[in-house]
Amino acid sequence: MSDEIEITPVGGPLDAQIALPGSKSITNRALLLASMASGRSIIEAGLASDDTQFMTSALRGLGFNLEVDEGIGRFIVDGRGGAIPSTSADLFVGGAGTAMRFLVGFLTLARGKFRIDGNQRMRQRPIGPLLDAIQGLGGSVYSERDNRCPPVVVDNSRGILSGGEVSIDARESSQFVSALLMPAALWPRGLKLSVKGETARPFVDMTLALMELWGVHSHVEGELIVVAGGQSYRPQQFVVEADASAASYFAAAAALVGGRVKIQRLTRNSVQGDIAFLEVLERMGARVTWTSEGIEITGTGELTGVDVSMTSIPDMVPTLAAIAPFASTPTRIRGVAFIQHHESDRLRALATELHRIGAKVQLLDDGLEVEPSNPIPAAIETYDDHRIAMSFAIAGLKLPGMVIKEPACVAKTFPRFFEVLGGLAPA
Repeated sequence: MSDEIEITPVGGPLDAQIALPGSKSITNRALLLASMASGRSIIEAGLASDDTQFMTSALRGLGFNLEVDEGIGRFIVDGRGGAIPSTSADLFVGGAGTAMRFLVGFLTLARGKFRIDGNQRMRQRPIGPLLDAIQGLGGSVYSERDNRCPPVVVDNSRGILSGGEVSIDARESSQFVSALLMPAALWPRGLKLSVKGETARPFVDMTLALMELWGVHSHVEGELIVVAGGQSYRPQQFVVEADASAASYFAAAAALVGGRVKIQRLTRNSVQGDIAFLEVLERMGARVTWTSEGIEITGTGELTGVDVSMTSIPDMVPTLAAIAPFASTPTRIRGVAFIQHHESDRLRALATELHRIGAKVQLLDDGLEVEPSNPIPAAIETYDDHRIAMSFAIAGLKLPGMVIKEPACVAKTFPRFFEVLGGLAPA
């Protein structure tokens, strides 16, 4: 892919049907659950992207047998019933936050000593609360540079974790919670986990729902999540839902430029919390219709601003921010201070790029406020952040001359994004 790409406006209301890749969040969870199951699992329609490649590479580095057909998104995993074959490994996960956090939890099942590292941005992303919780359960895990960020060392040379009761600060990431829940069923004593701080709870609910599907039971009472020990995961033939996060861009496109977009393989009862972004678009003036095949989003090209807390759907902040300048009233995004620690400092990056296209934007302590504006085209810096690139590309459907720099960063979760975007056509 070239160093930059200019977005071609669609020139009229849309009439499109989109087939999206599988969910990254579900694929990486399924890969881990399959590895913990007793026997062979087949994962269909999964996402083949940088993030899932880092996860499969790490699992192979830990001694698991995996067969991957990226063309159709099929992953065949031979699970070991909670055992991890290797007794040492030096793993690299690039910028894959799910892989980093989930593997730290997963390695509580291993015997030996392990190191997990990532790219430069990953080395700046917090993981301290997860380390604190594992240490509180008696595990030996630490930040190699003693700064509560990766690289992380997991040292089970003296024995593996047995489980117990602990609390965790989840304000910076719900992934800390999921990282503990998935292996907890295999710990002899299980886990009683008290979750502190407002978090993206739908992602935790997704984890629990997938654990249930793979044979493990849990119990939730408010902030307390209980996973009994001594359970086992059953191998599955599992089909991954289409990615609701990826769907947000094309749903936003229909709302922004008008027309209709149909998205396949997403249902109202999806386990993905990001499906709630459709409700935000409805508040802005779009119409959402659920069908037996997926969803249909219809827009008029006229948007009304919203005031919304996005704590539970933080990955949708860039999508909303990129279309907010085109609304007739202000948009306020609240409750997402923690996205400063995502793939980029997303709040500052969004404010900078919104200013670049002439939008009136104010950076808040916990979000953004965007006023109705008269946007102008610009060359958008993407900060090696896939969601910045994809979100501003949607704005380019209405704003002639918009250029996205370093577009290859979308390979993290949606390698074919610009191909799919280029296939949009007016009615």
